[in-house]
Amino acid sequence: MSTAILTGQPVPGSSIEGDLRSLGFDVRVAVDAADAERLVAEAPSGQRVALVDARFVGHVHALRLGLTDPRFSLAAVPGAVTAQPDGRVTLTRALARENSAGGGTAVAVDSLPDRIVTALTDDGADVHRPELGSLVAAVPADPQARNEARQAVAEVDDEAVRLKSAVKSRDGFFTTHFISPYSRYIARWCARHGLTPNQVTTASLLTALIAATCAATGTRAGFIAAGVLLIASFVLDCVDGQIARYSLQYSTLGAWLDATFDRAKEYAYYAGLALGAARGGDDVWALALGAMILQTCRHVVDFSFNEANHDATANTSPTAALSDKLDSVGWTVWVRRMIVLPIGERWAMIAVLTAVTTPRITFYALLVGCAFAATYTTAGRVLRSLTRKAQRTDRAAQALADLADNGPLASLVSRATRARLGAPLLVAAAGTAVLTVALFSGVTWAPVAGAVVYTITAGQALYRPLKGALDWLVPPLFRAAEYCTVLVLAAKADVNGALPAAFGLVGAVAYHHYDTVYRIRGNAGASPAWLVRAVGGHEGRTLLVTVLAALLTASQFTVALTALAVAVAVLVLVESIRFWVSAGAPAVHDEGEPA
Repeated sequence: MSTAILTGQPVPGSSIEGDLRSLGFDVRVAVDAADAERLVAEAPSGQRVALVDARFVGHVHALRLGLTDPRFSLAAVPGAVTAQPDGRVTLTRALARENSAGGGTAVAVDSLPDRIVTALTDDGADVHRPELGSLVAAVPADPQARNEARQAVAEVDDEAVRLKSAVKSRDGFFTTHFISPYSRYIARWCARHGLTPNQVTTASLLTALIAATCAATGTRAGFIAAGVLLIASFVLDCVDGQIARYSLQYSTLGAWLDATFDRAKEYAYYAGLALGAARGGDDVWALALGAMILQTCRHVVDFSFNEANHDATANTSPTAALSDKLDSVGWTVWVRRMIVLPIGERWAMIAVLTAVTTPRITFYALLVGCAFAATYTTAGRVLRSLTRKAQRTDRAAQALADLADNGPLASLVSRATRARLGAPLLVAAAGTAVLTVALFSGVTWAPVAGAVVYTITAGQALYRPLKGALDWLVPPLFRAAEYCTVLVLAAKADVNGALPAAFGLVGAVAYHHYDTVYRIRGNAGASPAWLVRAVGGHEGRTLLVTVLAALLTASQFTVALTALAVAVAVLVLVESIRFWVSAGAPAVHDEGEPA
């Protein structure tokens, strides 16, 4: 159990001990600063410890935000400071120094926790201070100030604030106005009945898989049920994050499940629609695969741009200034969020079109909408990149190199060739162009030759750090090249099963790329080098698929694609599950752009 140590003069009638116990703390009382240091040392080493001024007056939710969030090693609100096990040494050192200095004479405050926070900050420690908004957290110095603080507490309903904060501060129009107004109450009910975010995430996945199964029936009733269940799955998808924010139940495993299951749900639903269409005599597997490729490449553009600018200096470009100006006008904010077709709008469109039209029309609308959104967002980011003046860091360059997913062949080329062909993006674009022409040439072995050129340029593109203004486009360019190669060759095979096999292969590879992104986001590094070598890298897989298409008959090529999809899926899933279940990576939940 976590330990809270009350310091300072106790106040008769104070509820602080009960508040701390309601938050799961074992409460101890220190008679002075030296006693507080002793109690900190005696607290269980593997548990959280907190120092709280006994005179604290404030909302319980203010204490919850400051003392129970698992994402931060050190955190504080006025009158209270906490440390998780990995921050205990830092806290203990600051407390010992405070005592040896005679009570912190350098800081003119009476609250020991506040003195410790100041000492930690002076030492350069990263102390999280949550935004409290209208919530109260204070250490009154006299009875009058105490009465004023209590009055301020009484004027604010902290449960209403807690419920409101369970919803993302930035979300899409559909989610904000059609889901969150009631999903937050579902989240509170789930939290109060002991349901965890991971359980709700799993329920959301199962609901989406049932929706995909209904779509696969190919009947109108099945399509209607699929649309309804897809919306239900999305509601649960919102609820899991709201439970996490409501009760601060963040976890590494939960962050990974939430991120990966969103992709699995959507792409499984695409497959269900394609199966349902096939039952009605309409083959839309190419459209389903195209939709998955387009959506995946959109995400890679988002990830690459964000990583390239993760720790760059502030964007002072005219494009960024215009964007900020538009964001200050209410209606433009919602328009700009809707036209990028975030997950809420996208799933709502898919659900409605599934119920009232056909899978083919659904995919056409999805492709058009996603293509427009991709063009809009990519163009804006290109303009920002060209007009901003910023130096990208080594960390950003390494993240882009990891996202590029170069395998052993590209690495060999990079080491073996001395001639440098040009700027990374231009080299990558040239290789992709050659591969594209070869794929549509009609000559059997031309794609193989194009893939060889593509492999050479992939190695050349990463011969120097990706720090150019537009070098963040290299990873999405590679993703599009690899995925579209599989799509084109499977379509050319023109036999039953080729495109579904290609769908499976691209899905497995896309999972590997998403997994790399989430590892980088969690500051856990990229996928291990052995895994990248084992699955061949993007250029190795592209070359292998072109060789298989040239050597094998159409039926044999379908079998080969299926076997390759299974092999890649097994490798990446086993390693990914092993890593996220056992990793100590921080729990990073996406609170930014809606997926």
